[in-house]
Amino acid sequence: MKSIREIYRIGTGPSSSHTMAPRRAAGLFLERGHDAASYRVTLYGSLAATGKGHMTDVAIKDVIEPHAPFEIIWKPQLVLPFHPNGMKFEALDGNGATIDEWTVYSVGGGALAEDGARNDIGDEIYPMTHMSEILKWCRDTGRTYWEYVEMCEGPGIWDYLAEVWQTMRQAVERGLDSEGVLPGPLHLRRRANSYFVRATGYKSNLQSRGLVFAYALAVSEENASGGVIVTAPTCGSCGVVPAVLYHLQKSRDFSDARIYRALATAGLIGNIVKENASVSGAEVGCQGEVGVACAMAAAASNQLFGGSPAQIEYAAEMGLEHHLGMTCDPVCGLVQIPCIERNAYAAARALDSNLYAAFTDGDHRVSFDRVVEVMKQTGHDLPSIYRETGEGGLARNYPHD
Repeated sequence: MKSIREIYRIGTGPSSSHTMAPRRAAGLFLERGHDAASYRVTLYGSLAATGKGHMTDVAIKDVIEPHAPFEIIWKPQLVLPFHPNGMKFEALDGNGATIDEWTVYSVGGGALAEDGARNDIGDEIYPMTHMSEILKWCRDTGRTYWEYVEMCEGPGIWDYLAEVWQTMRQAVERGLDSEGVLPGPLHLRRRANSYFVRATGYKSNLQSRGLVFAYALAVSEENASGGVIVTAPTCGSCGVVPAVLYHLQKSRDFSDARIYRALATAGLIGNIVKENASVSGAEVGCQGEVGVACAMAAAASNQLFGGSPAQIEYAAEMGLEHHLGMTCDPVCGLVQIPCIERNAYAAARALDSNLYAAFTDGDHRVSFDRVVEVMKQTGHDLPSIYRETGEGGLARNYPHD
């Protein structure tokens, strides 16, 4: 299992799979150093089906066009066997003959993989990759999840998580200050600012929930506008973790150091899912994006409130279990409807999972590892039209200008 830096990628929205990863792949292909007269990029499956709404073509153009002419070929009906998000880069000579080619896959959260490789390029640094064995380690040593992260990552991880938290916080605050309409044909108005203003008029209980909604909307709207955000574990689910942690720090005065430790635990949760299942909406549906984000935020908040390793595991399990089967059906291929609203709802659900787990001793029947297995199988059983193709669910025949 690789570094949690792969879960928390700092970059611009709106999609980690459809914009971050293709942009990165284009740069890596150019680095191969071929003297090409032009380039050709073929997008397959989900990348082609919803790529225009996700600005995949713009991401690739920004990288390749300054070097040579290029064309994009869209093949939404052709899904390569390894993963639904396939792309092939070709370097062409002056006669149009291929002098180099590379097929690569966007496997979720901005990560890339070649056929036969399970995850992104990088060192394997976590010897234990299932929650059950890490929980046993915590019980045996008296330590907790963030200490396992530090042991595997080294002390340098705290500087990185400090940067992650600063970026998350800035995204919340920029989103709260912004008004207007999000880009794209849906003409969707930003709502974070109005939710924030309305929340301040309620008494404490409803105000708390309204503020969490506002913070999640703020980050998700920044993502939809192409702003700088942090994947957690993806762009499409980037509003959940920062909303929960920003709210808890504001309302409970938790120190930055404790927030970093909560981020470490949340990153470990996301990492376990990425290693043993997927965080790609094109592969397993939105349960792998918003569902995993909810599990991450639930675990982080439970840790902040002093939960035991067993209670933290339970909170994460509930956060993911109650998103099982959630489809990925973005209207017009935009990370707006239903994605933004789902972030707000999942942030509230994460706090509920934390509270429920806090009332228990952590003992429960269905383990987090079991839910990850079920999520993976459920995602593979979903018809492809419900996995980021824009052909089913809410995306089907949605009226828009």
